[in-house]
Amino acid sequence: MDKKVVVFSQLDREILTQLEQKYEVALVDPRQGDVNQQILKLVENADGMIGAGRLLNETNLHTAERLKVISSVSVGYDNYDLNYLNSKKIWLCNTPHVLTETTADLAFTLMLSAARRVSELDRWTKGGQWKRTVAAAQFGQDIHAKTLGIIGLGNIGAAIAKRGYYGFGMNILYHNRHEKPESAQVFNAQYCTLPELLKKSDFIVVAVDLNTDSKALIGEDEFALMQPHAVFVNIARGSVVDENALVQALKTEQIFAAGLDVYAKEPLQESELFDLSNVVTLPHIGSATAETRKKMAQLAYDNLVSVLDGTLAEATVNPLFDHN
Repeated sequence: MDKKVVVFSQLDREILTQLEQKYEVALVDPRQGDVNQQILKLVENADGMIGAGRLLNETNLHTAERLKVISSVSVGYDNYDLNYLNSKKIWLCNTPHVLTETTADLAFTLMLSAARRVSELDRWTKGGQWKRTVAAAQFGQDIHAKTLGIIGLGNIGAAIAKRGYYGFGMNILYHNRHEKPESAQVFNAQYCTLPELLKKSDFIVVAVDLNTDSKALIGEDEFALMQPHAVFVNIARGSVVDENALVQALKTEQIFAAGLDVYAKEPLQESELFDLSNVVTLPHIGSATAETRKKMAQLAYDNLVSVLDGTLAEATVNPLFDHN
């Protein structure tokens, strides 16, 4: 056990046991004080790191003298300073693909819940307000045969399109940085500019990566283009959307409803969104099933071991430099 690995978040118990059998393992424990100070100390002689949900950059990694790899138990990597990692020749690995189907399932959960007012009417029923047959005041919207606009036709976006096209008979529109004719052909999807998609879609799902192009992609001007019956869903990153503009669009019924799994600040404990009945708010659970989290943890472990054993990891974010 001549190599040391720092575990910087909660990790599947079986995967942690595998790590402990192969490496010296050090755990970051928020109960023991400042997390960044713990990381600074623990990475001084660490070869690898594994975990998720922490900001890792020069501030808390500058003491690392032999760090070779950070294996993130996530597909997104906006928590990591990629430029700094590249400058220090530190691999960054992630866990794409294994969460694609689960996250697409959640997108449709949010679409259905928002369109049919599931959480609102659940509270209404439990509050003893169901005293007669429901009337127009409780009506929702159909999803089948409607137009679904997907912003970001990557793996998750394509999985959402598949569900909409084959499962609900929806007309698929998409906007992407580049057209994807081969993927689009499978779902008879039509490429649109962003304004076109917003104007034409009954349901709008954001499934883009967070980058310089997508930050604050949807704001006041974009909500103004949406139809009054539009349902807006965000499963990407909170920073893709101007939350204040979204709150106003919901308050003024500029759009019908929204379904959210991500927010500009997480964990979200206070928000005007919580006071609105026409929004479904979930606590960033896109990949949060036992089966998928297990697969993610296993892939992250495999990536870590591959790099520390001197071979190429299955999922590498930054193969931008010569590691030899």
